[in-house]
Amino acid sequence: MRGQENIIVGLDVGTTKICTVVGEVSGGEINIIGIGTHPSIGLRKGVVVNIESTVESIQKAVEEAELMAGCEISSVYAGIAGGHITGFNSRGIVAIKGPEVTKLDVDRVIDAARAVAIPMDREVIHVLPQEFIVDDQKGIQNPVGMSGVRLEAKIHIVTGAVTSAHNIVKCANRSGLDVCDIVLEPLASGEAVLTGEEKDLGTALLDLGGGTSDLAIFSGKHIKHTFVLSLGGNNLTNDIAIGLRASQTDAEKIKKKYGTCIAKNISAEETIEVPGMGGRKPRKLPRQILGEILEPRMEEIFTLIKREIYRAGMENVITSGVVLTGGTSLLEGGTEVAESIFDLPTRLGKPMGISGLVDVVNNPMYATGVGLVLYGARIEPAKKFRIRDSNIFNRVMTRMKRWFKDVI
Repeated sequence: MRGQENIIVGLDVGTTKICTVVGEVSGGEINIIGIGTHPSIGLRKGVVVNIESTVESIQKAVEEAELMAGCEISSVYAGIAGGHITGFNSRGIVAIKGPEVTKLDVDRVIDAARAVAIPMDREVIHVLPQEFIVDDQKGIQNPVGMSGVRLEAKIHIVTGAVTSAHNIVKCANRSGLDVCDIVLEPLASGEAVLTGEEKDLGTALLDLGGGTSDLAIFSGKHIKHTFVLSLGGNNLTNDIAIGLRASQTDAEKIKKKYGTCIAKNISAEETIEVPGMGGRKPRKLPRQILGEILEPRMEEIFTLIKREIYRAGMENVITSGVVLTGGTSLLEGGTEVAESIFDLPTRLGKPMGISGLVDVVNNPMYATGVGLVLYGARIEPAKKFRIRDSNIFNRVMTRMKRWFKDVI
């Protein structure tokens, strides 16, 4: 059995699959030593709808990863997504107390920026600093030690429904796991699939999952905008099931084996066999039908994402292009459709910056799981082993008290 101190585990709680990725930190390198996946039954569009089923799926995925890694998993970094996630930018200004900026001043300005009214049913998941401004000097990443009079911070706040976050923690706890932190899934995916140059220059990361499509816009090495669209791979499967009159299970298999987003690239001779329902005979249909079903839906997803990019005024920020990741991005012709809609260079995002089981996780569907491990390795040790919160409402009350203290 391996030692626990260098083990970091990412738990990707998705709509179609639960994925556990085990990483070992050795000499500044992350070795992926175990991976476990299991179909996800108790989630809809990234939100837990059946706790018992979700707990069972988590336990099976964790057991598989434990066997492969040869270690016991006790704590995880859990991913969160879903239509309830919202992100917005905020800014705060404070006077610098001494001759130069200290860590305390940075904490004060971030607290001032996050002192915004948030409804009681929502919880802050991330406070992500974007840049600091000392007097009129913009674009500062770390202002500690600089001389000045006024310190300003621009931050991105990600919030989610308290109940959704609580249910993910509860499912992990029931599976015998402590949750070190809850991490926004596109933020985790960005850790795994984006290069430093892409984050700096400006990139739109689009995580195409089963229930949701998650957008994260990076620029100047920081997240500038986040958005979750409640459409994903399950909608494509549903379209196939209706269009070909097939069961959901058969539609999913047909999508994975024959699915394509560009009808004109398929020759008229290619056929697929659709199993009959209720004892009926299987039917042979031209494969072009799949392209005609899937292409409009993929175009719709990308068009809605593009509309959100323009609504946020971020169209000129994503100069290096679009990176697609998540299981649905594997669909044949997906990158071509994205390029035509966004009119930007588009590539598939696969996990980078890791060693160990690279050939196993070299797939966009494992981007979030690997990203959670990389996120856990990157954050400061002081935050790393936070004890799980048994009562989410205590956290809400603490936040309220802090907020009132800042206001008074």
